[in-house]
Amino acid sequence: MKNKKHNCRCHSKPGSLFIPAGVLLGLGIGFLTGNIPAGLFIGIGAGFALFGVSILVKK
Repeated sequence: MKNKKHNCRCHSKPGSLFIPAGVLLGLGIGFLTGNIPAGLFIGIGAGFALFGVSILVKK
């Protein structure tokens, strides 16, 4: 097989995986504490914060 270069951007920004990971962790924390909406907001906030930090570190 020949090596083909793909022009997709799916692996160029791995920091974007922090957002759904934060949501899922927040959902789990929300289930444990009994307050799902607060857990989701905390999770998505942490995901966006880690995404921003990963962009700053990458530069």
